[in-house]
Amino acid sequence: MKKRNKWLIGSILTAVVVVLVIFRLVVSGSSVTRHPLTAVPVEVAEARIATVPVYLDALGTVVAYRTVTVEPMVTGPLERVFFHEGQYVHQGQLLAEIDPQPFEAALQQAIAKLAQDRATRTSDELQAKQNALLVKKGYVSKQAYVAAWTAWLSAKALVQQDKASIRTAQINLAYTRIRAPISGRTGILQVDPGNVVSPNLPNGIVTINMLQPVYVQFSLPQQDLPEINQAMAKGPVPLIASLKGKHASDHTFDQGVLTVLDNEVNASTGTLTLRGRFPNPDLDLWPGSFVNVRARVRSLSQVVVIPSMAVQEGPSGRFVYLVEGGPKTPGGWKVVVRPVTLTYESASVAVIGSGLVSGNSVVTEGSSRVRTHVPITIVGHMNFTP
Repeated sequence: MKKRNKWLIGSILTAVVVVLVIFRLVVSGSSVTRHPLTAVPVEVAEARIATVPVYLDALGTVVAYRTVTVEPMVTGPLERVFFHEGQYVHQGQLLAEIDPQPFEAALQQAIAKLAQDRATRTSDELQAKQNALLVKKGYVSKQAYVAAWTAWLSAKALVQQDKASIRTAQINLAYTRIRAPISGRTGILQVDPGNVVSPNLPNGIVTINMLQPVYVQFSLPQQDLPEINQAMAKGPVPLIASLKGKHASDHTFDQGVLTVLDNEVNASTGTLTLRGRFPNPDLDLWPGSFVNVRARVRSLSQVVVIPSMAVQEGPSGRFVYLVEGGPKTPGGWKVVVRPVTLTYESASVAVIGSGLVSGNSVVTEGSSRVRTHVPITIVGHMNFTP
């Protein structure tokens, strides 16, 4: 009986010890979870009223304003070239020369033939006029009279033909001096001096591209046709040509204007072809290169805008983290999820249709770490341009 009582007392003591240990563990664990929450640092931006330009974006190809392949018009040895590859040349500037000697000889021959036929024409004219007097007196026959007048008319025609031959010879001689048909930059020389050249020479002698101004050709989906037509009806449609820089920002090359909307839709791609003209003062736009093109088709006036990066996508749609509270309010700064609708969005700004008003602050940086029950600390304000 005594042994049984001792065992019972030992069991009770052991149970009490276990309960005390568990209680202390629970108390110590709850004290850890009661540490204050660390505020999440965020950057915010303030919604504001602005006028936002609406752009249609596309990938464009730079095309020379004018392109001319310089070809010889006569056959002969290419004697000299008066330009170097890649040189800017002016319209009418002498580029090359073909051996002119055969054409000079042909011109002299045509001039001599003209002098000969003029002498014949003079002789035939005198004979025809003399026969006109003699036929009245019966000294010559009418057949002789007609023959004399026919010879005179033929001589006059030969003189006109000789004048045309001289003009042709002069033109051919002028063609031996090859001049720039337009102002622009020359390409690679296709034929070296010493080679015999002729009309329809493959690739010509050189190609000249006019680069100031320059065209940029691009395509847009056919669904954009109504908006493009409306924009063109109001006046010139401004264009911006840019290229993505090394640091993911767009570098604007030039600003131009839309000049041509093609008169049909490409049936195979369902796109419209457009062309814009750019002044290209710094020659940043080079034929064959690709650039980003933005066509401003309209503007949204007095709308609420925020940075695009503030807009989040959730299962129920788009939302932003709206900043509420303040440094003097209980709990400090905090965020709430605010559903929003957008009427327009670009790479930099979002136009709010509903959900925000001017003056609201939204989280732009640090949104991946914020929670509605976790306080935040504002470390910066983002400035953005619509």
